[in-house]
Amino acid sequence: MSSPAERYAKSRQRAEAQKTLLHEFRRHRPFDLDDFQVRACEALERGFGVLVAAPTGAGKTVVGEFAVYLALQHGGKCFYTTPIKALSNQKYRDLIEEYGEERIGLLTGDLSINGDAPIVIMTTEVLRNMIYAGSEALLGLMHVVMDEVHYLADRDRGAVWEEVILHLPDSVTVTALSATVSNAEEFGDWLTTVRGDTTIIVEEHRPVPLWQHVAAGSRIYDLFSDDEQRELNPELLRIGRDQARAEKFDDRRHHRNRTSRATPSRVDVIEKLRDHNLLPAITFIFSRAGCDQAVRQCLTAGLRLTTPEERKYIAEYAEQRTSDLPGEDLLALGYEEWIAALQRGIAAHHAGLIPRFKEIIEDLFQQGYLKAVFATETLALGINMPARSVVLERLTKWNGETHADITPGEYTQLTGRAGRRGIDHEGHAIVVWHAGLDPRALAGLASTRTYPLRSSFRPAYTMAVNLVHSIGYTAARNVLEASFAQFQADRAVVGLVKQVRKNEEALDGYRDAMTCHLGDFGEYASLRRQINELEKGAVRRGNAQARIDAANSLNALQPGDVIVTTSSRRPSYAVVIDDGKRHGMDARPSVMGIDRQVRRISAADFDGAVQVVAKVRLPRDLDARKPHQRRQLASLLHDATAAVGPAARQRPKREVADVDDLRRALRAHPCHGCDEREDHARWGERYFRLDHETRQLRDRIEHRTNSIARAFDKVCAVLAELGYLQGSGESSTVTAEGLQLARLHTELDLLVAEALRRNVFEGLTAPEFAAMVSLLVHEGRREGEQPRIPDGRCEDVAHELVELWLEITSVEAAIGASQLREPDASFVWPVYRWASGARLSSVLRDSDLSAGDFVRWVRRLIDLLEQISAADSACHDVARTAVGLLRRGIVASIDIDE
Repeated sequence: MSSPAERYAKSRQRAEAQKTLLHEFRRHRPFDLDDFQVRACEALERGFGVLVAAPTGAGKTVVGEFAVYLALQHGGKCFYTTPIKALSNQKYRDLIEEYGEERIGLLTGDLSINGDAPIVIMTTEVLRNMIYAGSEALLGLMHVVMDEVHYLADRDRGAVWEEVILHLPDSVTVTALSATVSNAEEFGDWLTTVRGDTTIIVEEHRPVPLWQHVAAGSRIYDLFSDDEQRELNPELLRIGRDQARAEKFDDRRHHRNRTSRATPSRVDVIEKLRDHNLLPAITFIFSRAGCDQAVRQCLTAGLRLTTPEERKYIAEYAEQRTSDLPGEDLLALGYEEWIAALQRGIAAHHAGLIPRFKEIIEDLFQQGYLKAVFATETLALGINMPARSVVLERLTKWNGETHADITPGEYTQLTGRAGRRGIDHEGHAIVVWHAGLDPRALAGLASTRTYPLRSSFRPAYTMAVNLVHSIGYTAARNVLEASFAQFQADRAVVGLVKQVRKNEEALDGYRDAMTCHLGDFGEYASLRRQINELEKGAVRRGNAQARIDAANSLNALQPGDVIVTTSSRRPSYAVVIDDGKRHGMDARPSVMGIDRQVRRISAADFDGAVQVVAKVRLPRDLDARKPHQRRQLASLLHDATAAVGPAARQRPKREVADVDDLRRALRAHPCHGCDEREDHARWGERYFRLDHETRQLRDRIEHRTNSIARAFDKVCAVLAELGYLQGSGESSTVTAEGLQLARLHTELDLLVAEALRRNVFEGLTAPEFAAMVSLLVHEGRREGEQPRIPDGRCEDVAHELVELWLEITSVEAAIGASQLREPDASFVWPVYRWASGARLSSVLRDSDLSAGDFVRWVRRLIDLLEQISAADSACHDVARTAVGLLRRGIVASIDIDE
């Protein structure tokens, strides 16, 4: 039992706690705060910045909401930033419910609502632009919440987060909210370095436990056989063995099925989840077409997951939310099929949908009316759309270059949607069995929480002119040296330097071990090494030439040619059946040998040019699959080669470098006569190998040290060469053209600025102007047919833009700067037609764009056109007119729901 003094001390502590703003904040929460939330909020109230890294659904946004509360209580401002507009809109609605419309604003580029409010939700790019513009809105700013801050790893947009963190006034407290990352301490250390005292809160615990499963055949199996989720379920191992045997049998019978026999259909999985009371569920399919196909499959199967009352509400809600959209646009969007699926409790969610449709789906799902949503992974980016279950169809996805395994971090992010706090006692992650699934690998994926945060920061042209203009060249360079990218590079350098020192100590030992009393053995070992490298180089060059000779000779083969083959133990003859030529690829002819076996050959089968020793006339309408025709062909081959004699193996031609001078020098060296020469040589080989490794390490250190600042120097050199900066180093100043560039925040910023500076767009009508500017915005997903461009002046402008891009990239290449991507004309014709008044259905029919993609790219185009109208007086009027022409129909339906 505690003493009276102890009880008195505790009562004093409780009384003090009740005086804090956190105590008042907690009183109005629907549930009490978890320990990690309390610790983070206490740090904020003490004036510290915080980094909170916690699983999806753990409730880290409560900490951001406390920062909002603190700003309001202290009479200051708070900016709440998110990576995407959908999150900004969602948070705007949440905070309005709590604080009312008069105190909450929204800025997303498309929208500006109550921008002078004390609390403003915005995308991170908006805040970055405010900082560079020196906006008065920054006055009185006390707190900035950076939601989903791990987004700074994003290759295309991640640099914006670091720009904001580096340039915010010191008086602003930063609240950084991140998904679980394995290097949170490293990121927190950097925040402390650049922002001052920062409390790092890492929470591993999920408030709703997550159970892992595999859907195989007609059952859903537990992935693990114990409650601690450590022992793999032996039944899954048995299924894996059975499937491997079945697939091997199918391969032998030439039935290579992509779908495993144990793979249930999408409809089967949803029905099984319904039977186990595991709905609502989000099924992640890494393909838009796959998501749409899944919905159609459910409709075709007659799947219905809703009650009559729910169907009535869904129809009324969707119709009310789309009532302002033009009827002809809704028809083009497939509205009837979309709402029919909604009424059954089923929907697809991906970037191909227009924003309004996505918002309706999200709202209905949160309200509990949708039971099965098929989504791409973009849904996992922080949108508040938790489910009881999450299904993954595959564990690979297209990363832009190839199909790659999803990472443990991606798996955690996706499955983190499972389990609704306050609703579900547990969440469920289900992986659908598919060909190639390894239960052991899945168990490792599900058990790993590795998600390292890696900076994607790199200096860009607009960033450079803004920095030089606002703080000067040297100060800008110093700021960039403080980036997280450089922080991580420097930490890596520490380890590299340590390894170099270790290597240098070993090199001293090797040098002593190869010491020879007759002379300089290092010099002798160097001669041996030079001879060896020259001989290897000659062989490599010979091999490369041999491959070229083989490929060239294969391309020249004709059906009926008799050649010498070398793939078997002994050389033999074969006759060419077809030339195997494919467009743009090396030929891989089909041949039949004396053994009557038909196979394809390639350059890899030969050590040099293929020998043609005879020619036979092939039977007309030859079908080598028929035994009697193969026998006939073998007879012809035998007759044709009888006079040639046994096939002789080809000998590759080897180019041997002249090393006589080096060999003479080697034999004349004093160390050549040493009795311990070979022992010394072994130490010498170790010395040279380690010396080469050490030089590579030094190169890596040099590359990483000051790497961001050196990249900035190159960017500035390009800008100076093109006249956007004048002077160099500390004396650098921004020219009038540079100030115009500073107002352009787009990927091809420098190309846009150069086009405006040179009046490339002069003489265009508003629809033509919109179409030509789209060249500088759009980036197609894949190559297709030759893009269509309006006749006349537009063709000249498109040509000028490409020429201008080539001119800029040649300057970049000469300086060694990273290069701008090429303009993309694939969006020109759809934009031109839309700006000219064409119907949406007609525009979409003539392109390969989905409605969602079309709206998204048009809105990006509008954003750039508005930047151009503000930055360039000559283009102001035509840019504003173009914006008016584009902003109609579904493109104009912009409100807080989008």
